[in-house]
Amino acid sequence: MSDQKHQPTFVVEHLDPELGPWSALEYACIARESHARGARFLLSSVPAELQMPTDLAATKGLEVEQRGVEEIFADRKERVCLLDPSAAVELSPDDGDTFDVFLFGGILGDDPPRDRTSELRKKGYVGRRLGPKQMTTDTAVRVTRIVVHERVPLEKISYVDYPEILVSEHERTEMPFRYVTDASGEPIMPAGMVELIKKDADKGVGDLF
Repeated sequence: MSDQKHQPTFVVEHLDPELGPWSALEYACIARESHARGARFLLSSVPAELQMPTDLAATKGLEVEQRGVEEIFADRKERVCLLDPSAAVELSPDDGDTFDVFLFGGILGDDPPRDRTSELRKKGYVGRRLGPKQMTTDTAVRVTRIVVHERVPLEKISYVDYPEILVSEHERTEMPFRYVTDASGEPIMPAGMVELIKKDADKGVGDLF
């Protein structure tokens, strides 16, 4: 494990007045993985009136903040890295020395992508990109952690693009994202995600956020 001073903080700036079931599963997944690896996970800009789902609220490693990232990290803006699909520079292991806080905007996993990150880009944070493919928020955090914490270059991570989920005996649904794969080559998804997709098979992926 990396030296304590390089333990990263992952921040998702929640840019929605609501919290859908998809996001709740992703946030719980990020919290569990971060907690297990000694990193922090902060959900910022959460409206005071937003009621956290019981399962999510009870998840170890989740820190909920009503304040925005600008206020929370006002004293170390230069140590905050915005993961931005429009950035010119790819994230590298060396960024684990340059930055302590890694910031993700809203729901990275919109399909088609809406530029939710633009609201954070305007705040002047240094940006880094995670390659050319759209990722879900939990995947983006996972990839960032692997790069800056485990010091694995982006191109050395095992991915699968647009995997198909078996929804029923006769129906498959293609996930329009890039995922990290596990040891058996399967896409890593939050616990409960496949069940959510199957349950709502009549909805488009974009409706589940």
